[in-house]
Amino acid sequence: MPSKEKSQIAALPVIKGPDGRLRVMIVTSRDTGRWIIPKGWTMKGKSDWEAAAQEAFEEAGVEGDISRKSIGSFNYDKQLDGDDFIPCKVDVYRLDVTRWVSNWPEGDERERLWCFPDEAAERLQEPELKDIVRSLAKSKRDKDKAEAASA
Repeated sequence: MPSKEKSQIAALPVIKGPDGRLRVMIVTSRDTGRWIIPKGWTMKGKSDWEAAAQEAFEEAGVEGDISRKSIGSFNYDKQLDGDDFIPCKVDVYRLDVTRWVSNWPEGDERERLWCFPDEAAERLQEPELKDIVRSLAKSKRDKDKAEAASA
């Protein structure tokens, strides 16, 4: 019998580099070491975006301005203890990073990496998450083209 889908939240940390190009931070998962974005369960007493910001600090050591509205969602099967999996829908919130720290709660258990959105998308596994990350670069390029055309 299939399990009921569970809700999770995630933060997509971004920063504008010195060259003006957007970069995305991805982190490794604690269990398999694959590249992911900071995510976790919804939290009682916190809005989804507040919970996403907390996960970003715990898993990646980043803080900043987080969107109050989800920029998209993706689905994946979370492996529980043993061989059990549970389907999850993850709402993603953009986090414009203003500060990152050297020592953070899960820093001994994870690696983090700043990269361009297309590179981040290549390292991620979930197709819908890849699309969300790629759309960041696309929307920036479209905005730049529109500004150049109207100048």
